[in-house]
Amino acid sequence: MAIVKATDSAIRAAAELLRAGQLVAFPTETVYGLGGDASNGRAVAAIFATKGRPKFNPLIVHVSDVADAQAHGRMTPLAKRLADAFWPGPLTLVLERQPGSTLSDLVSAGLDTVALRVPDHPVARALLKSTQRPLAAPSANRSGCVSPTQAEHVAADLGAQIALILDGGATAHGLESTVLDARGEAPVLLRPGAVTAETIEAVLGAPLKRRPIESARPSAPGQLESHYATRAHLRLDAADVKPGEALLAFGPHVPTTQGPAINLSPGGDLMEAAANLFAALRALDKTGAETIAVMPIPAVGLGEAINDRLRRAAAPRA
Repeated sequence: MAIVKATDSAIRAAAELLRAGQLVAFPTETVYGLGGDASNGRAVAAIFATKGRPKFNPLIVHVSDVADAQAHGRMTPLAKRLADAFWPGPLTLVLERQPGSTLSDLVSAGLDTVALRVPDHPVARALLKSTQRPLAAPSANRSGCVSPTQAEHVAADLGAQIALILDGGATAHGLESTVLDARGEAPVLLRPGAVTAETIEAVLGAPLKRRPIESARPSAPGQLESHYATRAHLRLDAADVKPGEALLAFGPHVPTTQGPAINLSPGGDLMEAAANLFAALRALDKTGAETIAVMPIPAVGLGEAINDRLRRAAAPRA
């Protein structure tokens, strides 16, 4: 494994590795993805094995544009409207799989759907263009653990199991994509993410339905109840800090603590908090604290996605 700066030559080398069936980690605008050729069953199987991800949990497939997406998923009028509004960008659409799709059946985990998105990051887009293949790319970390927002996070989690890590710096959003079921006439929010529900509702002029988190067999990526787990336990909506706890703070009014503390956004900016969330959880976990006290975060805008990740990080673990 090597971490290399994502230069043009490094991207071309990464594309050659991907076409040969190997795995490459690369930055997107959300988090770092563990990429493999989505049309190569062995490469897709290697993604599941490398992450330790259950094979019943579908993968998101990254494509270059709407035309590429249409080769693999049936674009309903709703899906086309959403794609026109938000692609390239951090929105994943769950669609009925096209009968002639070349994607490996493994990416869909036996379902008749496929989860697609067009990323909005120069490295990801250049890699897709150079590879000329759809790329299955879940977050580049061990399954169920905190998602990576820096190349170093990928190296710490997966190390020598990956052929190459393209370093494009820290990711911009710091939260995974929003996942919508766009198969019918009305969208269903499967996972809140970097595109807020309010933004989508403003474009569509209609409210989003929401599907509960699934604890058993998920119907789309990002649906498992327990996820993003730290070694330390999380105590949510904390108004104080108990002895021995670390603190994940938010906003200008922070409880007194003698232990390790990180403020996601001293000014109470949810966009800043989202970008800092996973790196802060990783840093506090390294302190050795048994518990991380997490201050309340408003559940509006990006706060919905932040609280979704924190609730799942705090959920009981198998």
